[in-house]
Amino acid sequence: MGFKNTLRFLAFLCFRMCFFVSIDAQVPIPPKLDGFWYENRPSEADSIFIEAFFDPVCPDSRDSWPGLKQALHHYGSRVTLLVHTFPLPYHDNAFVSSRALHIVNKLNSSATYDLLEAFFQHQEKFYGVATSNMSRAKVNDQIVKFVTIAVGTSYYSAIKSGLTDSKTDHATRIAFKYGCSRGVYGTPIFFVNGFALPDKGSPLDYQGWKGIIDPLLAKKVEIAEEPPVHFFL
Repeated sequence: MGFKNTLRFLAFLCFRMCFFVSIDAQVPIPPKLDGFWYENRPSEADSIFIEAFFDPVCPDSRDSWPGLKQALHHYGSRVTLLVHTFPLPYHDNAFVSSRALHIVNKLNSSATYDLLEAFFQHQEKFYGVATSNMSRAKVNDQIVKFVTIAVGTSYYSAIKSGLTDSKTDHATRIAFKYGCSRGVYGTPIFFVNGFALPDKGSPLDYQGWKGIIDPLLAKKVEIAEEPPVHFFL
């Protein structure tokens, strides 16, 4: 089986897994919305709402982040972002790195995106090739040390214990099941105002985001400027 065919097969397996999670399993409703708000800024009624499904060790997720981050800084409060972890089953260490994000978000939500960027910048440390000769315990230890460096040494004990806490395991599983319930089967996948963007799994650059967001903001202005309709009885 060639490399491209292998990737297609793995993507198909992920799709099948999500399909059966969606229709056969009862996905528990979490007490709050899944995901990490960018800059701890929840969506407002009049902002453009973006949802991103990322795998911390996915190269395409990594490549899509700079353009999206640039757009977020350009548009400010007019655009909000909620990132969901979606650890792909064919990416080694995707689940434990996603779990680390949930741990850190619980400890200090202001450091969540710092850690996400750290994973993106040093993905090669956690690829299958780099960790193929390591035990799971050794990989977890490496993750704990890496996360501690990224978010601060004072969190070492909490991060280490977080990897044995069933609540963080549950949160990471719920995030994956949530993605499945939305039809997500790869990364990155984006939703804007609840609708999935085309070209799923492909990185978007800054100009690509402007091409999506600018027309939506323009329509908001048009709607705001429409004269009120008066009804006469």
